[in-house]
Amino acid sequence: MYMLYQLIISTNKSEHTLSKIFTHSNILEITWTIIPSIILFLLAVPSFGLLYSLDELMNSPLTIKVIGHQWWWEYQLDRAFLTPNTIIYTKSSLESRLTDVADLTIGTHRLLEVDNRLVLPANTHIKALITSADVLHSWAVPSLGIKIDACPGRITEGNFLIKRFGTFYGQCSEICGSNHGFMPIVIESVSEKVWYDYNLTLLTARYTFN
Repeated sequence: MYMLYQLIISTNKSEHTLSKIFTHSNILEITWTIIPSIILFLLAVPSFGLLYSLDELMNSPLTIKVIGHQWWWEYQLDRAFLTPNTIIYTKSSLESRLTDVADLTIGTHRLLEVDNRLVLPANTHIKALITSADVLHSWAVPSLGIKIDACPGRITEGNFLIKRFGTFYGQCSEICGSNHGFMPIVIESVSEKVWYDYNLTLLTARYTFN
């Protein structure tokens, strides 16, 4: 503001002369080069730890496989459930497609709601394996800080942790075709107990516990 004020005052004078402070000043040029550099350095140092943690691999209790299709998402989950007599390991596949406008209810989001939500437990480290069955896709949920490209013939690994309950929305962030804007992502975060009971209920139709 001081520089702007001096500039206006000096140019309004009849001589139209600028102050020597702002004309060919080596000190000023050095100052406005060094100060932004220091600010960028102070911003970069904390980012190194964040970038490292994003690529850090860990043993996650839950692994999901995300497969991009034209134009929907397929989720494959490996689950282990402890019953009174045994441990059941099961794999399930879930297709998540855009909800048609005619099927929307009051309070839902147009072009963001899906027919089958991905239900995940909160406060649990989740490993995601991302791939594609046809073209390039990108599985991105900005509110969870995750964005992983889905490449055909390649599996990309990522980790994330949901710290609160709620519903998180995302979309494909890769231009994958004419219906690119119609393959949203909806993740519903619940407690570990609710998630366990929810998945155990799905198994009762397939298994009988003694």
